[in-house]
Amino acid sequence: MLALLLKAHGGPENFELTEVARPDLRPGTVLVRIAAAALNPVDARIRTGLPIGPDLPAILGADMAGTLEAVAPDVTGFQPGDEVYGCVGGVKGQGGTLAEYIVADARLLARKPTTLSMREAAALPLVSITAWEAIERAAVKAADHVLAHGGTGGVGHIAVQLAKAKGARVAVTVSSQEAAATAHDLGADDAILYREETVADYVSRLTAGQGFPVVIDTVGGANLDKSFQAAALKGRISATAARSTHDLTPLHQKGLSLHVVFMLIPMLHDIGRERHGQILQDLAVLADAGKVKPLIDARRFDLAQAADGYRHLESGAARGKVVVDIA
Repeated sequence: MLALLLKAHGGPENFELTEVARPDLRPGTVLVRIAAAALNPVDARIRTGLPIGPDLPAILGADMAGTLEAVAPDVTGFQPGDEVYGCVGGVKGQGGTLAEYIVADARLLARKPTTLSMREAAALPLVSITAWEAIERAAVKAADHVLAHGGTGGVGHIAVQLAKAKGARVAVTVSSQEAAATAHDLGADDAILYREETVADYVSRLTAGQGFPVVIDTVGGANLDKSFQAAALKGRISATAARSTHDLTPLHQKGLSLHVVFMLIPMLHDIGRERHGQILQDLAVLADAGKVKPLIDARRFDLAQAADGYRHLESGAARGKVVVDIA
C-alpha cells in the first residue's frame, strides 16, 4: 500500500511517500481502506519527537474515515463494506492514518454519520471525543451558562455544539469578528473578542459579575488562569491543554473543580477503548440530526501533499480542520 512514512523526527520534510506492506488483521481488529484522514496539532508534536509516538520509521495520523475491507473473526457488530470513522492511530502500538489502509482496534470505531461525507467524518473523531469528555466531565446541563475558550478551534467548535445540544447557553472567546460570525453560526449565544475585552469586563457584561458555572478551556497556558478568573463560585472547569504551571489559589478561593482531558489515554494504555467507539456512535446520531457539523479548511491535500497540509496547519492560516484525501 502507499503510505506517508516519517523517517526522522523534525519538520514535514522528513516525510517520504513510499510503498509499504499492507498490515495484517489481528484479533479484535478490522482492516479499513481509508478515504480521508485529518491532521491534528498533536500529530505535529509527535512528528517532532513527543514521546507518545511510534518508533521510526512510522506512519503518523490519528483520525480517519473509510470503508471496512476485512473483519477479524472475533469482531462483532461490523462487516466488510461498512463505512466507519474513528481516532485509531499515530501513537505507540498503533498504525497511522496517512496511508491507504490501516488495521484498527474495532473498539475505537463507529459507523460514519450517514449525512456526512468521508472528509467531514474524518475531521471529527479526536476533537469530538475530546470535546465530549470535556462536556461530560464538567457535567454540562441545560441550566448552565458555559464559556468556551477558543470557540472556533478544533475542539472548541465541537464543544460549542455539544453544549448547545445539552440546551446550555454558550459564550465563546474568539480572535476576530469573522470568527465571531462563525461561532454564532455554530450556535454560540455570545462572542467575546478576547483581544478587546478583559475577563472582568465580559464576566460583568454576560453574567452580572457572577462568573460562568462551566468553563471549557481548549487554549491552555496563561489562558487557563483566565478560566479560573472567569469561573463562578463552585464552578467546573474542563481543560484540554494543561501542560503548564499555575497558581491554584483561585481554585481554593472559589471552590472550583478542574478536570483535565487527555483523550489519547485509552489508545496509549489500552483502557476504556470501547468508550471512544460509543462516543462516536452517539456523535453520529447528533450529526445526522443536524446538531453537530465540522469546520473544514477550504484547502485540499492528497496523500502526496500531506506534508504541505502539516505546513498549512502549523502556519496558523487554516480555518477549520485540515483534511487529507486518501482515496
